Amino acid sequence: MSIVETTIDIPAEHEKNIFGQFDSFIKIIEKTLNVTVVARNGEIKIIGGQQNITKAKSVFVQLTELSKRGNTITEQNVNYALSLCLEEKEEAILEIDSDLICHTIQGRAIKPKTLGQKNYVDQIRKKMIVFGIGPAGTGKTYLAMAMAITAFKNGEVGKIILTRPAIEAGEKLGFLPGDLQSKVDPYLRPLYDALYQIMGPDSYMKNAEKGLIEVAPLAYMRGRTLDNAFIILDEAQNTTPAQMKMFLTRIGFGSKVVVTGDLTQKDLPSGTKSGLEQAVKVLNKIDDIGFSYLTNQDVVRHPLVQKIVKAYDAYETRMSRTERGGRERKNRRS
Repeated sequence: MSIVETTIDIPAEHEKNIFGQFDSFIKIIEKTLNVTVVARNGEIKIIGGQQNITKAKSVFVQLTELSKRGNTITEQNVNYALSLCLEEKEEAILEIDSDLICHTIQGRAIKPKTLGQKNYVDQIRKKMIVFGIGPAGTGKTYLAMAMAITAFKNGEVGKIILTRPAIEAGEKLGFLPGDLQSKVDPYLRPLYDALYQIMGPDSYMKNAEKGLIEVAPLAYMRGRTLDNAFIILDEAQNTTPAQMKMFLTRIGFGSKVVVTGDLTQKDLPSGTKSGLEQAVKVLNKIDDIGFSYLTNQDVVRHPLVQKIVKAYDAYETRMSRTERGGRERKNRRS
């Protein structure tokens, strides 16, 4: 393979953003694409095989455009641009970035960051009920919250209802002091955190006092009909089939529902079937219900989280194969 080189001009004001601290992003691109990148005087020289140079140039072009749009480039952006480039879908990163949902109270733009997240957001726009299923860190709840607040502010719904099953994450917490709200608040804290970040505590409190925003455990939904509301059921893998059926049959006219969950992190008692797992099988052929499956490629937390999720997926796949092989050998012997 012959070694060639090419040069790209990078605007000086965007160099630090695109190259990363101590040129850390350049090193990731070099390692992934097996090229050498030399940055000097507003210009970068890329040295390597022709095919790899073309890919590296494309990645730098996409990152430059993201930077020009006012984005702070992160390691996640670089890794995802590289993965799209290897799949020859590099143009998609700019299409994803064009989809602005809303701004946080600090003015930060909330947008999908991966193709999986873009599909999830598009499904929420199109369908009445959407199931967002995927591992931790894929933005399931946060993006649903952003869509709910945007719909509320635009007058598309008159109320936001956020709910999740109140179940301990594999621990027994014992007696909790205070009134009923104080007892369930710890389970609902992630929902409050997202609300405060996007809407601000003052705006949340004002609307909550009017009854326009409600954060409640799933048990509070029984017996109600939820009209003209944007409803989010979080941590749905911890619902029982009866709870899931109860929740889905509460939905009234003018409402939109997003159900989020991670089937690999169930906290239900051993032997209890997940309502989310059953709902996927029962409802997957209904047109007005959408299913968006996010993967470890859609993780937008610290890059280490993506590696952790990937490692657990690989481990569980290996264990599943081992168990299946053991059952088959046992059946043959018998």
